[in-house]
Amino acid sequence: MNNIHANSPAEWDSGPGDVETSGNDFARSAWSYVLGLLLAAGLTGASFWVVHTDVIYGPGVPIALIVLAIAQMGIHLVFFLHMTADPDNTNNALALAFGTLICCLVIFGSMWIMYHLNHNMMPMKERPPRDSVGTTAK
Repeated sequence: MNNIHANSPAEWDSGPGDVETSGNDFARSAWSYVLGLLLAAGLTGASFWVVHTDVIYGPGVPIALIVLAIAQMGIHLVFFLHMTADPDNTNNALALAFGTLICCLVIFGSMWIMYHLNHNMMPMKERPPRDSVGTTAK
């Protein structure tokens, strides 16, 4: 299948790791996608329910949403992106970890810079007064 001198166009469209699938494998794969879709939809519904109900204490709602979001990411990684513990997925896991690291550095680095810029700014009451034209009053 991975022959460089493939004869038919169907053989050209194959990549490393492609495996011939039978009808049973297709049904199992389709069921995996349907199960992932149902779990993702259930977590999305749970997120809306958490926001619109009084069962969870008000300040705990953001924590519940964060937990549901992390669970949603796990569902997507396992059922749709097929991230498993197989040795074949090492590069995918490293790429995901590196992307997460870069996103965290950008987000938390920006927040750190904005906090310190705000902290080092001169307070408003210590600025010299200005007249109506915009020049400093004497």
